[in-house]
Amino acid sequence: MTTTFKALRVSLDEQGKAQREIIARNIQDLPEGEVLVQVNYSALNYKDALSASGNKGVTRNYPHTPGIDAAGVVVESTNPQWKEGDKVIVTSYDLGMNTDGGFGGYIRVPGDWIVALPEGLSLRESMILGTGGFTAALGLWKMERIGQRPEMGPLVVTGASGGVGTMAVGIMAKAGYSVIAVTGTDAAHSMLQQLGASQIESRTFADDDSGKPLLRPKWAGGIDTVGGNTLATLLKACSREGSIASCGLVGSPKWDATVFPFILNGVNLLGIDSATIGMEVRQQVWEKLATDWRIENLESLATECSLEELEGYIQSILKGETQGRVLLRHA
Repeated sequence: MTTTFKALRVSLDEQGKAQREIIARNIQDLPEGEVLVQVNYSALNYKDALSASGNKGVTRNYPHTPGIDAAGVVVESTNPQWKEGDKVIVTSYDLGMNTDGGFGGYIRVPGDWIVALPEGLSLRESMILGTGGFTAALGLWKMERIGQRPEMGPLVVTGASGGVGTMAVGIMAKAGYSVIAVTGTDAAHSMLQQLGASQIESRTFADDDSGKPLLRPKWAGGIDTVGGNTLATLLKACSREGSIASCGLVGSPKWDATVFPFILNGVNLLGIDSATIGMEVRQQVWEKLATDWRIENLESLATECSLEELEGYIQSILKGETQGRVLLRHA
């Protein structure tokens, strides 16, 4: 087994500015952990771009290797649950935040961070889904746990051209829902239609500025990746007993609303924390992604790149210019 591998390494200069470079690392330099995994694929998330930019809200200690998603093959294990040759997925927990992540050719992690690759998914497909797909699926899983059903009416997805939003459209359509995709990216319309969106709207469709505490219902539930006034709008225009899953804040972490959607219409606001959800639920959701909620045209969502090509995509995702999923392939 080789003892060195390539990794994106981020350090901070004396002014606190992030410096990114691709270096050769030694496996012995990885953090302690029970399982050593050779990474075949990772994926670029907005959180990774923040970590790669020196954001201390994501990563406290530098130098660091980002990458909150990784899929590969077990090389060594001291945990009896995992053995050499197992194909596995590692997302969430501290991977890529303060524990060296998937932008390196190897990771070393605790055994209880790992999910076995479900039958029906390849390693590549699991990273096209990645944290974005898992987050979207967890949102729908929680919504259905408290009664959301396709016959209640359409679901709305905000930020529909982003990583989580794209996946939410495809997963909800596969689950039998009529999906309203809200996006500010005109170029994404064709992709969203292929994923199964039945209606595509601009951002203003879900950004009410009337000041009214309640609106005529437009949807029966949805997933919000934006936050701010968009989240408030989704709650105000949700029909009775519907659920809105909140999993993002690209617009704003703050929002101004009243309790009326909750106490008059019985609307449910669900928080989605995909990073620390328990392993039992995590395994159930990945199984759904491999079977009943397997997205049609999954491969069409991926733009594949090498470690050397990743820099341009980091810049693009920070500017909100990416569509679908950026897939990192390790040679």
